[in-house]
Amino acid sequence: MLDPAALQVLIAHLSGIAEEMGAVLRRAAYSPNIKERADCSAAVFDASGALLAQAEHIPVHLGSMPASVASVIAAFGEQLKPGEQAVVNDPYDGGTHLNDITVVAPCWVEGRLVGWVANRAHHADVGGDAPGSMPADATHIDQEGLRLPPTRLTPAVRAQVLAASRTPNERAGDLDAQVGANVVGIRRLAERAESAFDEVLNHGERRARAALAGLPAGEWTAEGRLDSFGPAPHQQHPVRIVARVRVGDGRIVVDLTDSDDQVIGNVNAVRAVTVSSVLFAFKAVADPGLPSNAGVDRVVTVVTRPGSVVDALHPSAVGAGNVEVSQRVAEVVAQALAKALPGRVAAASQGTMNNVLIGTEGAVDGAGAWVYYETLGGGQGGRPPGPEPADVAPRPGMSGVHTGMTNTLNTPIEAFERSYPMRVRALRLRRGSGGAGAAVGGEGVERELELLVDATVSLITERRQSAPPGSEGGSDGGVGVNQLLPGGHDSEAIDLPDKVTLSVSAGDVLRIWTPGGGGWGTAD
Repeated sequence: MLDPAALQVLIAHLSGIAEEMGAVLRRAAYSPNIKERADCSAAVFDASGALLAQAEHIPVHLGSMPASVASVIAAFGEQLKPGEQAVVNDPYDGGTHLNDITVVAPCWVEGRLVGWVANRAHHADVGGDAPGSMPADATHIDQEGLRLPPTRLTPAVRAQVLAASRTPNERAGDLDAQVGANVVGIRRLAERAESAFDEVLNHGERRARAALAGLPAGEWTAEGRLDSFGPAPHQQHPVRIVARVRVGDGRIVVDLTDSDDQVIGNVNAVRAVTVSSVLFAFKAVADPGLPSNAGVDRVVTVVTRPGSVVDALHPSAVGAGNVEVSQRVAEVVAQALAKALPGRVAAASQGTMNNVLIGTEGAVDGAGAWVYYETLGGGQGGRPPGPEPADVAPRPGMSGVHTGMTNTLNTPIEAFERSYPMRVRALRLRRGSGGAGAAVGGEGVERELELLVDATVSLITERRQSAPPGSEGGSDGGVGVNQLLPGGHDSEAIDLPDKVTLSVSAGDVLRIWTPGGGGWGTAD
């Protein structure tokens, strides 16, 4: 066994490998979505595929990445030799949704497999029926783009990814950056080839069991809903997500089998996404300082029903499952745990990633096709007093931030207007959108984008009908708003549904107001 100091040094070193991989990926990437917004993640695994460490990147990427590594190991095992890498984005075989391409590489030292490195990046376009590869009206996975099972990343496969995309130059740059990040990760992990990786996992398990000891034994249930599962009138109906949480005998079991069946729309999450969301909620509530490794996972059991909206089966469309269902699962699990720990869990945050996709199919005025993708920040829920004795006052939610299962940045206006034929007409906090309470909810964002050319817009959003709920007597946060201003005229504003794909013209303005966070506690 390692002494405590040596163990912490090893954990820090492994986490540093993942951090360095992420830095290399961002610096080498071509697309603004990865270079500017940091829509990517990296992690390090042992020889069996158990997660050792991850960087503080994107929760929905990281919690589900072990499934990608497991699928690669199942497909190739030790057949993947030094210098070779594998790629996967198939949601039904280790992936999440098609835009998230994961690249996995083995680390060999003197003929011995000592571990794996992997990174995941959201590619702004991988084909499909609409620019951005997340058409709001998709009902079948094939409508969302290119699907790759675990596959050796050869020049032919690279060419296939590029050929499927409307923006092949971006795909080339981003994919090459992913490969380069893994090369650095392999080199760094090899330096730790003789380390006691099992001690890292055992430490994670001990920490998780200590966190569980702070939870009372019992069972609690919470229910949430998605506002809709597509743009058509028959899809504008809620979808239920139900979590039953049981704590006892040194384990926490999260049972989601009562959630609705998978739907004929793209609001379906594969099991890997759901597991990721549950782990995030458990750590956030039980102990935010828990390490991120497979040892923690040993005390968590996630029960799902195949064919449900939280365990979707082929050939369901899943574009919104990764970005929207993940948010609601994490929120519902946290709400159930709030019943076990009154006064200790924050109110709901905005509960959506506010996905905006805009692009063209072909040349416009002599220019090539382009695709823009971004998730928008909103209000964080009001928070209870902190854990330190001096933290006696509840804390307001932060404003204009990414919350829950996302952890990306915004696209700076300078980079945005340099990269795309659009203009940012407004970007400000949405005053008064946070719920009232002893700790007010954070405010959402107001953003207006003016199109300079004709284009196709897709919106995948939530919380446009149901509000982010307050907690402990606090008020709900404000719902979001999607509008189109033809010709930029406010007087002609058209309300858009929460999920929609539509054609827009040069001069039109897209207006998005994101939700505020719920308030926490009763205001004086």
